[in-house]
Amino acid sequence: MKNTQSKRTISVHAGSAGDPQYGGIVNPIYPASAYNYDTEVLYPRYYNTPNQKATVEKISALENAEDGLMFSSGMAAIMTSMFALLKAGDHIIFQNDLYGGTHHAALTELNRYGIEYDMVDAADPANFEQAIRKETKLIYIETPSNPLLKITDIAAVAKIAKKHKLITMIDNTFASPVNQNPIDLGIDVVTHSGTKYIGGHSDLVCGVMVSSKKLTAKIKASAQHFGGSLDANTSYMVERSLKTIVLRVQQQNKNAMVLARFLENEPAIGKVNYPGLKNHPGHSIAKKQMKGGFGGMLSFELKGNPDAFLKRLKLIKKAVSLGGVETTISSPMETSHAKLTPAERATLGISDKLLRLSVGIEEAEDLMRDIRQAL
Repeated sequence: MKNTQSKRTISVHAGSAGDPQYGGIVNPIYPASAYNYDTEVLYPRYYNTPNQKATVEKISALENAEDGLMFSSGMAAIMTSMFALLKAGDHIIFQNDLYGGTHHAALTELNRYGIEYDMVDAADPANFEQAIRKETKLIYIETPSNPLLKITDIAAVAKIAKKHKLITMIDNTFASPVNQNPIDLGIDVVTHSGTKYIGGHSDLVCGVMVSSKKLTAKIKASAQHFGGSLDANTSYMVERSLKTIVLRVQQQNKNAMVLARFLENEPAIGKVNYPGLKNHPGHSIAKKQMKGGFGGMLSFELKGNPDAFLKRLKLIKKAVSLGGVETTISSPMETSHAKLTPAERATLGISDKLLRLSVGIEEAEDLMRDIRQAL
């Protein structure tokens, strides 16, 4: 049953039962790797220890999911889920505009296990249907995409998949559970790099998948073999971080919109990619499916020298990863999409002058001032 409470309330209370022994209002950390097995066999690799379960309960509530699993990284969540749902001889359809790590993993790993794939332009959902074969089992999308913030029509893709009895997966990292809930739109499996908005403070590495109880059980059976579970201390920190995710993301949404409009009017800046802008090609779909806001991520083309610009920034930090409370910037060519060849990046529209901005919770005027002086 869908939780009728607000996300702000859910983020604070779901999964946070407190200390049953002493009455503390926060969950204790249970670091044990060995438990008495008289009633239940608890073991961290089985994804069933108290801190793991508490964190999953909170994320599942935020995503309107029945169940889920916490992993040691976002890629562990994505690849474990994928391998659990596919076998040799199966076929998967990806959108072609993907996070570089996912793109590279598909290119280097799937064929080795006898799994075939196609990558299609997600701008038109009909492209997914045209790529379906009798061996197709899974459709995988990512929206907003990394790093060009392209928008895929989630409900349209889910409808096509259900028509052909296919499973759907989505990387919901850029949107976060605050802005977008793909399960409500018909998606089967939702994944996150929890290192980003779920952790939110640039100090945790984790991954998440949430789904129905049935699909979660299937993924869990394989996950126990692959061993990508999360330890109690990190699980506790994730659960604590999630209590402020709504407040953080709402401020990041506001700041990103201000900065996107500011960058649009800067003569030294070329194209700005942000789904909240009315001239973004996916704006109308984003407005329909991103109920909480348009996110804290944007990217833009710099007309001048990116290296010189990055060196002049003082407040905004040049860094890999994203989603923290501090604003960071990176060159996808050097970071998230470095494993792609120049030709592959060019095909996707990722130029050497593209910069990706992860907007934090600072005062927007301070961020604009820093960009102005760097330009």
